[in-house]
Parts: sequence; C-alpha cells; structure tokens
Amino acid sequence: MTTETTQFQNEDQIRGTIDARAIAIRNKNVQGVLPNFTEDSVGFFFEPPLQQSPLKEDLAGWFATWSSPIGYEIGDLKITAGDDVAFCNSLSRLTGTRTDGTNTDLWFRETLCFQKIDDQWRIAHIHESVPMYMDGSLKAAIDLKP
Repeated sequence: MTTETTQFQNEDQIRGTIDARAIAIRNKNVQGVLPNFTEDSVGFFFEPPLQQSPLKEDLAGWFATWSSPIGYEIGDLKITAGDDVAFCNSLSRLTGTRTDGTNTDLWFRETLCFQKIDDQWRIAHIHESVPMYMDGSLKAAIDLKP
C-alpha cells in the first residue's frame, strides 16, 4: 500500500524522469531519451504505424526532421502513482523549424505509463494524439490551443 510520503516521493521521481526526457528531446539527444524508457516500451505516436517498438530508430529519424532546436513544453501535468506503476497525462506543445522550412507549433495530448524497475521509474508506454474534427472531414484538429 502506498503511503502519502511514498506517493509524493514517487511523483517527484516521475517528474524527474519526465524532466530528463524533456531536456533530451529539446537537445535532440537520442541517448538522453532512451534510458527513460523500458526495454520493451511501446509508443503510439502521431505517425504510422499504429504502434512502434523499439524507439531508437524512430527517434533518431524524427530528430533529423528538425533544423532548429525543438521547443517542448509540458502543461497541465497530472500524475497518479502507485508503488510500481504510474501514469500521467498532459497537454504538451512542440515548436520549431523543420528541415523543409516549415514552422511547427502544435499542442497535443500526451499520456505516459510508467513501471518502477530496479527502483527507477521508466516509461513503458507513450501515447500522443490530437482530436479530430467530427464534421465528416476526419481532419486532425491541430489548430487547437489550451
């Protein structure tokens, strides 16, 4: 059973994992991102396929699509933590210039699921999404802001 003190400690450690991942993303540092994930983590990202694992090749390729530093903000973060599993959700934002010259400014929903392994919180699952318009167009609602 998780005590209040343990819950706060777990949440602080999870915030540390989230912050370390965010710094590595901003710096396009694949080797800084990967230790925050379990070896068998699964990602549901914006781009196909429906699920991705392992992350390394996909992450390096994604970083290569940015010509500028990556702006990455995590807003409205909510963490729920138990003794060995946890999850969080946030409204996150990506900004920057892509290699094709286009500028990105995207708010999206992000959910991370954690597993505590050898006393370290690691991301076992990541899910990124944007809503879609239900007007028949099925267009992604990438113009939304919190």
